[in-house]
This record gives sequence, C-alpha cells and structure tokens, in this order.
Amino acid sequence: MSSNIDLVIFGARGDLSKRKLFPALYHLDKAGLLADSVRIAGVAREDIDSVIFIEQTRLILEAAIGESEWDETLWKRFSHRLQYIRIDFSQKKQFGALKEWSIDKRTMVYYMATPPSIFGSICKHLDEAGCVGKTSRIVLEKPIGHDLESSQEVNDTVGRYFQERNIYRIDHYLGKETVQNLLALRFANRMINSQWDNSCIDHVQITAAETVGIEGRWSYYDKVGQLRDMVQNHLLQLLCMVAMEPPNSLEADEIRAEKVKLLRALSPIDRDNVLDQAVRGQYAAGWVAGEPVVGYMEEEGCSGDSSNNETYVALKVHVDNWRWTGVPFYLRTGKRMKDKVTQVVITYKDNPHSLFPETNNEANNRLIINLQPNEGIQLEMVSKKQSLKERMGVEKRTLNLDFFDSAGDSRIADAYERLLLEVIKGDQWLFVSRDEIEASWRWCDTLLEAWSDKKMGTKSYSAGSWGPSKAEILIESDNRSWHED
Repeated sequence: MSSNIDLVIFGARGDLSKRKLFPALYHLDKAGLLADSVRIAGVAREDIDSVIFIEQTRLILEAAIGESEWDETLWKRFSHRLQYIRIDFSQKKQFGALKEWSIDKRTMVYYMATPPSIFGSICKHLDEAGCVGKTSRIVLEKPIGHDLESSQEVNDTVGRYFQERNIYRIDHYLGKETVQNLLALRFANRMINSQWDNSCIDHVQITAAETVGIEGRWSYYDKVGQLRDMVQNHLLQLLCMVAMEPPNSLEADEIRAEKVKLLRALSPIDRDNVLDQAVRGQYAAGWVAGEPVVGYMEEEGCSGDSSNNETYVALKVHVDNWRWTGVPFYLRTGKRMKDKVTQVVITYKDNPHSLFPETNNEANNRLIINLQPNEGIQLEMVSKKQSLKERMGVEKRTLNLDFFDSAGDSRIADAYERLLLEVIKGDQWLFVSRDEIEASWRWCDTLLEAWSDKKMGTKSYSAGSWGPSKAEILIESDNRSWHED
C-alpha cells in the first residue's frame, strides 16, 4: 500500500465522480487498501466549501452503499481525507490553491473526470502552478480524441507535462474481474491454452448491448456514434484480451506490447470489403422492458430532420496471424437493444465425426464470458442424460466456471476500485498505452473512411430488438448465428 499519495479529482461534482469514483474510494478504504495518510481533493468550479462538499458526498455514498451496509466509523475516517478546492479550470491563477494544498515529496495523482477538450489547459495550468513533478501521475478518461490525428494531439499535449510512464488511460472494462480473469483462464490452464487457436475454435463473438438510448446527449452523441464510443475502445480491448499472444510476464509493458501486436494484425475493413463485413444501424421507436420508447430522431435535443449517425455496429473482423487465420471475430454493440449484456462467446469446432446424432450440426462446446450485468464464466459441455429410457442419450450442460462465491456472499469489486488501486500502486497493467490508442484509431479510421467513400447509410431497427436484420445476415451468411440467451 502506498502511503505518500494525494489524489486530486478534477470534475468532482460530475456524474462519474458521484456514481463511480467516490464510492470506489470508499470501498478501498473499507477494505484497508488506502493508507491513513492518503488525502483526496475534489476540484470543481462550483462555489461551495469543504463542509458542504463532504456533507453532499456523504449523501451520495449513503445512497450508493445502502443503509444496511453503512459504517459510521468508516465514514468518519474517510471524510477526514476529503477536501474541496474551488477552481475555474480556465483561470490559471486559481491553480495556486492546489499548490497550497499540496505537500512536498508526496506523489500527486490527477484524475481528469472532465471533457478531453480541457485536458491540455488543465495540464498547462498545473505545470505553471508548480504542481507537476517527476512522480506526478495523471489519469485520463475516454474519449481520447475522435480519430487518430486528434488522439495524437491530446497525447502530445498531455505528454509535454507528464512522462508516458505516469499517464494512465482508463478503459473501465479492463478493471472488471472477469476480464482480468481471462489472463488466468488462458495462460494458467494448459487445458484451455492448448486449444485456444484456429485448430479448435470456430469463431468468437463479442457483444456489448445496452437497453438505454442516448440519455439526453443527442448533440454530443450525433458527432460521435457507436463505433467511436464503443468499438474503438471497449470492444477492441476485449478482442485484445481474447486474442493476444501470451506475454513474457505480467508486467505492464509486456501485456501492452502483445495487445499492440494484435491490433496491428487486424485486417482492415476498407472500401473493398466494408459492405460484406460491416453493418451500421440506428434505432427507431419501439418497446424496451415493456415500455414504449422513441426513436433516435425523436430523442430530446435532436436537431434537424435526419441523421446518418449510427447507434449500432456489427462487424466481421479477421486477425492476420498464425493463431487466428480463418477464425472470424463477430463484434456487435448498440443502444436500445433487447437486453443489457456484455459478453464474449468462444464457439469451438464440431467433432469431425459425431457418435451422437443429437449433436450434429450444433456446437458442442461454448465458453461464455459474461461481463455485465452479472460477471461470470460458463462452459457448455455435452453429457449423458440420466435416463433408463435411452441407451446413450446426451444433452447440453452448463458448467459454472466463474470462480466467485457460489453462495453469493462475496462482493465483486467494481471496475473503478481495481483501476484506482492500480493507479495508487503505480502499476500500468490495466491501462491503455499510447501505442494501443493509436493502433485502434488507425484501424477505426480506415473503417470510417470506407463508410464515407461508400456513402454507407444506417439500417433502421426497432428499439427493443437485437439490431437490424442485415446484422443477422452478416453472420448467418457464414452458417453461424448470434448467441442469445
């Protein structure tokens, strides 16, 4: 446990801080993972004092944690760590208040829970106020740019003031226990690792579906779209964890180097193949969880009569290396889908000859990695039916491999708890390197250009469905189907 850490949260009054950061820090304190000397400063523009800030933080935490789990003694300890510093991020002189709060020879960690457009100015003002030292760390939330060029600009600007080894780029999916468990599942189990290639695996599906719409962010989202919002970061990171080669060690540089290699091995989806390998969709009015919802163009804040912005993406992706040649990776993500689910499905090849007719033309084995709403891992296997009526009847059984307390007594830590802990420890293994960001943007830019060149429009799908029919055709043309419980 690091004892000389001071954490500064820019945007402390924002939604991310309230929903994720402060509850995560509270749980870390509860687990005994914050040294007594760790201090936390909330920085925002709102004209309030520390007393009000602490009182409001208490209300936020009480609502998040619940009355039955509330610990007054723990809150007293946690609240003593908190300080509020009012700073207008555009006013250089006001950063002097942060310098006054800082203590020499302690490591300052700056968490940017702010729009990326002001990362640069905040870094500049921090440096001019004397708040950036050799050990200072900075945490950046996505999106880091909207294409390769803008991503490079953001990274160049932040890099003027912070060394690369001290820049922590967040992708919260990497903080999930089940995602981390992929490393153990793949590389600690010879039985799994020896069959993790094109000789045994038929295809891989990665799904990130949301039931919510754009939640009042129409003006922002219409400039971004689902490819930039979800594929460039979350889905490609999951693809890396599934498909990368074994690193030489669990050191951050080794893991991130293998992910970069994988991203560079992705076959481009360009104007020659985009019509066959990519689907864009946009939700229309429909029903979600039994309630009527409006379409994308009827959402609050909508401007104009039409938009070609995608709220759904389905892709067929190939990895050009020895391990994965011939294995398609099917990716899909969308808003206003039937269910909220994020999962990876590994489908194994059928046996070359089946002794059991009931299993013909059907995948005997699937490894299902669930990330949300519930984390866990299941393996589909074939087993003999317990019946005297059949000589050797078989059926599919699902084995629970989630490695969590089956009684449900163990709490699974939120992704931000793990990520904040690693920042405090100074370990980069769950954070995205600049090379990864740029490699993923380079691949996505090629796809975006292909969409533009082909004037590829969006296919309408009803809210509460699994997306446009063309997404079904994308995978069914290969004699496969989307995994849906």
